[in-house]
Amino acid sequence: MAGHSKWANTKHRKARVDAQKGKIFTKIARELTVAAREGGEDLNANFRLRLAVQKARENNMPGENIQRAIQKGVGGQDGSNFEQANYEGYAVSGVAVLLEILTDNRNRTAAEIRHIFSRHGGSLGELGCVSWIFNRKGTISVCVKGQNMDEDDLILLALEAGAEDVTAEGDHSYTLTTGVDSFESVKQALLDQGLEIVSDEVTMLPSTTVAISDQEDASKIIRLLETLDDHEDVQNVYANFEIPEELLS
Repeated sequence: MAGHSKWANTKHRKARVDAQKGKIFTKIARELTVAAREGGEDLNANFRLRLAVQKARENNMPGENIQRAIQKGVGGQDGSNFEQANYEGYAVSGVAVLLEILTDNRNRTAAEIRHIFSRHGGSLGELGCVSWIFNRKGTISVCVKGQNMDEDDLILLALEAGAEDVTAEGDHSYTLTTGVDSFESVKQALLDQGLEIVSDEVTMLPSTTVAISDQEDASKIIRLLETLDDHEDVQNVYANFEIPEELLS
């Protein structure tokens, strides 16, 4: 799904810019705090916290900031009163949008998210209206350029390690899809073979997609997703569009 790949790349670039502004640190800190509050501070026993710490390190979040956020969650100090919620809605052309939220004021957040949807031609829906389309999966992007490994070797390695699917992305790059339980074991198998991992995350993948061919609709969808992603209470944004590369460019 080219649209998803390009949107993912756009998000990663945007995250690097946000990190320079400190914006992404605030979101990561919330996730660290809630993950520690829910599952404790032991990284080996708390998968969610382990992923949050990895994300923090990838974005060059200072170690003392990471520890401070974790201790807020463990100690129940200020900042650990965030509630988790999923908001669901539609962009133009019936594109499903799923948001993962951490908020200390549901009424305020709901009103602001509803306004963003409306401003960009979409609508906030009822709980459950689109979540059935998405499944939580792990995705790992790897590059085999310069490695003594062809596509068949990579597929065999990935499937033996527990991956569910391998998709060629071009230029010696591949995306592996895994279950949540096998995500880390597949990642470790790739690292053990000396492969370069370009990106990896646990995300929500759609079971069906909506093909977008109109430039104006494509622009509205991307603007909506970027604006939602900018909201301080929105941790993650997922959508089921498929937009050709030429429109996204």
